[in-house]
Amino acid sequence: MNKRALLAQLMTSRKNVKYNDFVTLIESFSFIRTRGKGSHEIFKQEGIAETVNIQNRNGEAKPYQIEQFLSLVEKYNLKLGDN
Repeated sequence: MNKRALLAQLMTSRKNVKYNDFVTLIESFSFIRTRGKGSHEIFKQEGIAETVNIQNRNGEAKPYQIEQFLSLVEKYNLKLGDN
């Protein structure tokens, strides 16, 4: 899915989001996967103390974790990149 279209979709609904699409979106905001063992994946960005912690639930992202990520985007005024 197009990253900008996915971001627009997440602004209105956080349900039924494919996990892999969400990971791609997180990485497009320059977050780097630092851990991926077990049921959780952790993403960090230099200069931001908070981490993004997500789980794959039957191929979908958890809505509350999407909400937490979007809160970080807003709090730090992060911009969507092309990576």
